[in-house]
Amino acid sequence: MGAGRRDGSDLVIDVRVQPRASRSEFAGAFGDRLRIRLQAPPVDGKANAALIEFLAEAFDVPRARVEIERGFAGRDKRVRIRGAGPLAAHTRALVGCE
Repeated sequence: MGAGRRDGSDLVIDVRVQPRASRSEFAGAFGDRLRIRLQAPPVDGKANAALIEFLAEAFDVPRARVEIERGFAGRDKRVRIRGAGPLAAHTRALVGCE
């Protein structure tokens, strides 16, 4: 099973965030989660905001359609991308769903 799954037209992804990285990027798998490195520090919600912006850009959706459902204060999070369209081949492989 991959880190992502479809819920209607939404995409739900389980992620593991690594804040204070040298750059923001996808970093492969972490067990059954998608590892994402973020430059932002984990203070005052900066890492959560950076995660939303990073995923919105990566999936080409407005930031308002990316929502952290679980894990606001931890590294393990569940993120919902509302109305995510068809995924490109490289994104399907990364997230592990259609």
